[in-house]
Amino acid sequence: MNFRQEAYSIIFKVLKDKDFSDVLLHQKAKKIKAAGDDPALFYALVKGVIKMYLRLDYILSFYIDKQKFSHTDIKIKTLLYIGLYQILYLNSIPEHAAVNETVELAKSVFNPQVADFVNAVLRSYLRNPQITFPTDPTNRIAYEHSFPPELIKVWIDLWGEEKTEYLAMFYNENPELHIRVNSTATNPSRLQAYFAKRNIEIIPSTASKMMFHTKQVAELLDDVAFSEGYFSVQDTSAALIVELLDPQKDDSVLDMFSAPGGKCTYIAERMDNTGEVIAVDKIPNKMKLLKQAADRLQLTNIKLVVTDAFKYGPMAPAFQRVLVDAPCSGWGVFSRKADLRWQAHNTIPELVKLQEKALDYAANFVVLEGIMVYSTCTMNPKENEAQIAAFLKRNKRFELVDASAFVPKEYTSEGYLKTIPFKHFMDGAFGAKLKRIK
Repeated sequence: MNFRQEAYSIIFKVLKDKDFSDVLLHQKAKKIKAAGDDPALFYALVKGVIKMYLRLDYILSFYIDKQKFSHTDIKIKTLLYIGLYQILYLNSIPEHAAVNETVELAKSVFNPQVADFVNAVLRSYLRNPQITFPTDPTNRIAYEHSFPPELIKVWIDLWGEEKTEYLAMFYNENPELHIRVNSTATNPSRLQAYFAKRNIEIIPSTASKMMFHTKQVAELLDDVAFSEGYFSVQDTSAALIVELLDPQKDDSVLDMFSAPGGKCTYIAERMDNTGEVIAVDKIPNKMKLLKQAADRLQLTNIKLVVTDAFKYGPMAPAFQRVLVDAPCSGWGVFSRKADLRWQAHNTIPELVKLQEKALDYAANFVVLEGIMVYSTCTMNPKENEAQIAAFLKRNKRFELVDASAFVPKEYTSEGYLKTIPFKHFMDGAFGAKLKRIK
């Protein structure tokens, strides 16, 4: 099996059809490993090309006639992206090997004529790799760091040029792995000591005592401690959402939009396997992942309900805690979801309507003096602060509770939980804690 050819097919589908790469990668990874190729290199190539494709496209435009380049088939451009990405970013692959392997791939996918074209373009770059980026801030950041210009313009309007560039740069770094200790099975000091004996360093988070981060991803995930349920993979920002919710022993908790279950399983752990967590989501395959996670962690207080969250009922104020982890634009997770940056700016008006509906619907399930937490993995004010302000204006039964009483103050602003990726070295997230007072 040629891992570059497999990478080519996935990248092409993502760029052409806007498919999500994670599903396609998962389908191919086992075959890649069984064939003796390096799955890590396979992942790096696929995710890297998808993430950086606009920068790659911009660079390549300097080495092909402008009119010819605009009419070049996306299939052929994908070959060029793969070759150029290896030259620019994969230090483990010599430049001549990156060119030769891409030329051979072009021969197998197309024909010798296309292979000659690919060879000429890549070698032209190697002879003269100097290019210039646009001078205006929007297009410079967009093409230099590979983001849609229309999204960069929005970010600059919101946060200014400097913060926008910091954010874009952070998202192009390889993120560290964050893990969460399963408190029903062990404790942080024991887990850290266990990995230290295996020469695996896990570094305590400054945001949560239950969280660690590490660069030794493969070693950690291959260890039996994962399969036996001593920890979960979860970004620290997501864990902070659950700590904001602050579920208690014997609570009745409703988790809407719960799959694939990272927050849900942490809720169950915080409750020490007592009470009941009702997990609602309409996607069966993702709910299977939640069940697998709960079984691995030996959590018995989660009840799965596979249905549309807006059809869950009967509608009654029966829960002490309700989590509304709403569908959102995902601006906070671009470092982990390479393909999302090319899609997330298109559907915000529809998402805002959906979030509003989710808040209003979920509010009906909260008991008097109970808590509802609204969360997203975006930093978009329209989906966050504006959404909560509008909810509180039309719903006088709730009030905002200051987040800094439940999570460290440095991760809060104006009473909300707000994590900033390049500042806090975690995904971007928003959380609002709302208490029912009437």
